[in-house]
Amino acid sequence: MQVRNRGRNRAFTLVEILIVVVILGILAAIVVPQFTNAADDARGGNLTTQLQTLNNQIELYAARNNGNYPDLAADWDDLIDGNYIKTAPSNPSWNPADNGDVAADSVTTVDDGSTGSADSAWVFDTSTNTLYASYYDEALGAMGDDATD
Repeated sequence: MQVRNRGRNRAFTLVEILIVVVILGILAAIVVPQFTNAADDARGGNLTTQLQTLNNQIELYAARNNGNYPDLAADWDDLIDGNYIKTAPSNPSWNPADNGDVAADSVTTVDDGSTGSADSAWVFDTSTNTLYASYYDEALGAMGDDATD
């Protein structure tokens, strides 16, 4: 006498599959927003590091040139020709298309303590001999229009 296997077929029910889909949806809703800010955070960290390096190179230039700071009003040539930097830096928070096609390596010099400009990607304050990036707030690590003075 043969015994028949009367067990039912093993498979997932519709309810079990729906529960898994709902759990995956909840996990995605938690994780995805964290990754959307990751690119901005990376650009902000890059810009902070870039500003620290550039300000250090400006100070090194001044130390080697009897306290005279580079003339950044025209361009970056003083720092490039002196081998302090390889090329003119590009401000990642600056979009030439949104700013009248002004280059992302353009510099404005000021002496009033302003740290941002709608006219150039970089601002060099001659009163403090400090370089700032337009559209970037170092204290907040924020990029964009809210970071402009």
